[in-house]
Amino acid sequence: MADLFKNYIGGKWIESRSGETFERHNPATGELIATFTRSGPADVDDAVAAANKAFRSWRLYPAPRRGEILFKAARLLEERKEAFAREMTEEMGKVIAETRGDIQEAIDMTYYMAGEGRRMYGQTTPSEMRNKFNMSIRKPLGVAGLITPWNFPMAIPSWKMMPAIIAGNTVVLKPATYTPKLSIRLVEVLEEAGLPGGVVNIVLGSGSDVGDPLAVHPDVPLVSFTGSTETGIGVATEAARMNKRVTLEMGGKNAAIVMDDADLDLAVDGILWSAFGTTGQRCTACSRVVVHESVKDELADRLAARVVKLKLGNGLDETVDVGPVVSESQRTGIQRYVEVGKGEGAKLIAGGAAASEGDLAHGFFHEPTIFADVRPAMRIAREEIFGPVLSLIPVGSLGEAIDVVNSVEYGLSASIFSADVNNVFLAIQDINTGILYVNAGTTGAEIHLPFGGVKGTGNGHREAGTAALDFYTEWQSIYVDYSGKLQRAQIDPLTENES
Repeated sequence: MADLFKNYIGGKWIESRSGETFERHNPATGELIATFTRSGPADVDDAVAAANKAFRSWRLYPAPRRGEILFKAARLLEERKEAFAREMTEEMGKVIAETRGDIQEAIDMTYYMAGEGRRMYGQTTPSEMRNKFNMSIRKPLGVAGLITPWNFPMAIPSWKMMPAIIAGNTVVLKPATYTPKLSIRLVEVLEEAGLPGGVVNIVLGSGSDVGDPLAVHPDVPLVSFTGSTETGIGVATEAARMNKRVTLEMGGKNAAIVMDDADLDLAVDGILWSAFGTTGQRCTACSRVVVHESVKDELADRLAARVVKLKLGNGLDETVDVGPVVSESQRTGIQRYVEVGKGEGAKLIAGGAAASEGDLAHGFFHEPTIFADVRPAMRIAREEIFGPVLSLIPVGSLGEAIDVVNSVEYGLSASIFSADVNNVFLAIQDINTGILYVNAGTTGAEIHLPFGGVKGTGNGHREAGTAALDFYTEWQSIYVDYSGKLQRAQIDPLTENES
């Protein structure tokens, strides 16, 4: 019998009130991984109540001491990195090298935010009045409701949890139903590191049964969501009715520009990694290559020759390049877009089919796929596919390339391959995305810079870096007047004997 994983509420591992469960199977092999308790709105209520109770004391817990707990957690994650990486590959499919990176990102974020426990800077400014002191400080807001996706099962929960708790908030986490196990592992580590009960709570279940009640709960002033644009807008709409603070990290249609002076060897390496790493299931995955017409044929030939050599299989095999997609429904959606591309007149030059021979028959595999001669108005060039499908779009100039990059509803990540510094700085100036890479693919963000996008990708907030603290804290401005008399700012002038 598979292990049963439970909710963590108020410092205790407990089953849901209903006692119902759900299963998760390995997307590469079909084997049962584990059974999980299935929760509902009543379990959300319990978790929020526990988090609210813990907030009363946690907000007063000295921030440097909070940081010490996170340092312990980071060290535990380091010790268990390999074991957790293997569990993650079994749970969601991406290859072992990438799941090691996912765990490392959680380690990095935990160490980084632990350090913020001894910084968390405000400002001091001179006053316009005599004998008056001005400063600002950060303060926590309360319970943060965190709704996370399946493609980065430990990294993304860490992006949200660590800044929330270092700032003095408490947390209710709702992980994706495809990948709850690694979120549970993260919570287990925090518990072992000494985090007080109720500071972090995890509730397992579907978006409708857990995510929606959490997002609209009256005692949850903060909601952080990562997922589809459609769902994110729904979350924001409902939360706005209650004047909640919401951060959204949603879809992407990321593009790499390849200019006529680009190093094509480097461009091919960067594009293949960005497009087919995590089987294309990254919010920053490269799904468009906007290529100068003078090198479009050579680039297409090189990419097609390389992509057919990528090995599909179980991600626990160190020689595998591309693992399965996360589910049958995901693969069906990808295949539907392949047919759309064919119908729109794009030229299929590699892949294009589900892979189901031999050992691949037990999982949800899809061939890495490339379309050439794609026009910017085609659906495959505009809509997020979230799978291993790449579109090559020819252009005649840098200006046209930038226009194509900016033409979609999303604005998360982009890149440019060029040896011309003028091209690079024009791209920096004119490309409208939250992230831009130069002579690299569209993936590879580091945790000490802000992460997020514009337009349909986000709503102005950022995760990672110190920018994350802006979402999880409220500024309080403080004026200390030690003059012993009433002083009215902007009204009372300095007298002659004071000036």
